This record gives sequence, C-alpha cells and structure tokens, in this order.
Amino acid sequence: MNSMRFSVKSHFLNFLIYVSLTIFFASQPCLAQTSETHSNSSNDFIRTACGSLSAYAQSIKTDPFQLANVALSVTMKEAQNTSTTVTKLLLESQNLTTKETNAIRDCVENMKGSVSELKQSLVAMEDLKGPDFEMQISNIQTWVSAALTNEDTCMDGFEGKAMNGKIKDTLSNFIEKVAQLTSNALALINKLY
Repeated sequence: MNSMRFSVKSHFLNFLIYVSLTIFFASQPCLAQTSETHSNSSNDFIRTACGSLSAYAQSIKTDPFQLANVALSVTMKEAQNTSTTVTKLLLESQNLTTKETNAIRDCVENMKGSVSELKQSLVAMEDLKGPDFEMQISNIQTWVSAALTNEDTCMDGFEGKAMNGKIKDTLSNFIEKVAQLTSNALALINKLY
C-alpha cells in the first residue's frame, strides 16, 4: 500500500515537472530569430574586434593573456583618440544648442573617465601574478566595465531628435567603435579567470 502511494506521488511529481518544463520552454522566445539590424550590428562588432587585433596576431599567437592585454591596449588608444575627437568637436563646433553643448560636455567627461579606467586596467595587467590574481582580475573587470558604462552614458546623451544629425552621427560612430572594442576586451579579460 505504501509503495502504491509512493508510486502515485512519484508519477504525479514527474507529471508536474514535465508540465512546468513544457510551459517554461514554450514561453521562451526563439533566440535564433534576429532582426536585420541586430545582425548588421553583430557583423560590425566582429569586424571591429577582429580587425583591431589582427595586426598583432604574430605576437599574440595563442596566449590568452597576451590577447587580452593587446585588446585592452588597442581599446585604450582608441578611447584616447575618441576623447580627443569629442573635445575638439566641443571646442570647434559653433551654433550648438544648449542641449547639444551639454551632451558633448558630458561625453567629454565620460570619455576622460573611460580612458582613466582603461589606463588603470593596463597597469594592473602588468602585475597579474601571485596570490592576488583573483583580486587583480576583479579590479580590472570592474574598471573595464566602468569604462564601458561611461561610453554607453556618453551615447545616451545623443538620444532623441534634438541633436544635430551630423554631430550625432560623427560622435556615435567614434563612441560605438570604442564601446565595441571595450566590450571585446572585457570578454577576453573575463576568459582569464
């Protein structure tokens, strides 16, 4: 009698698990469905990431540490160039609205912060040995993630139609490229741990 109750309970439990899993998977969106825009953005990301590192293939070889270090270095140089470009644009642009001027000023500060965090990360990458490895990697991940947040925040300032189209497009292209490189560097750093 006890074995029969156990068997019924067991079947009922299996049935509940089956129904729950069926409902769960049926409610999940299909990840294979992507929009053309997402696909183009992904392709641009891959081209940017691979194109920026391919010149260093000979020195990187198959060393994941070297790959992450080079990716971070390339990212920092691109962030510095972008920061300089944004600063020049602010100084040289005329007839900007108050909103445009404020958005570009904020972006200048965000890009300076991004460059600073990437520099800290590069310095820390030079000393990634010993018992503090986990803490050092954690710090690097935090700084690179903060750099990416600064870049995203910079882009947020250009949302909407109130921004001059040419300025918006120019800045968006520069910042999007450095954000892609930063994201790639962060992914490679995450693989070290």
